[in-house]
Amino acid sequence: MNKVDYDRALYYTHRSEWDNLLILMVRTHDHFLSKKIEHFLHAYHFSKDYRSIEKTLTDLLQYIDHATFLPYEEECANQTF
Repeated sequence: MNKVDYDRALYYTHRSEWDNLLILMVRTHDHFLSKKIEHFLHAYHFSKDYRSIEKTLTDLLQYIDHATFLPYEEECANQTF
């Protein structure tokens, strides 16, 4: 897993850099992240229903949060102070 991909996805989403988000979708090795980005970009460009855009954005952000939170907990548990 590459944490940089999640940081980039969050940054590109926040800054509305859809071209960079599309490039990240193609280059990432995380299949689930790629699918979440694909669903969001498709809804953003083709959907007329704001609720579906909001739902796919929320799904993407929740996945990023989930993917970055769990490994952090494991790293903290393995550290010795």
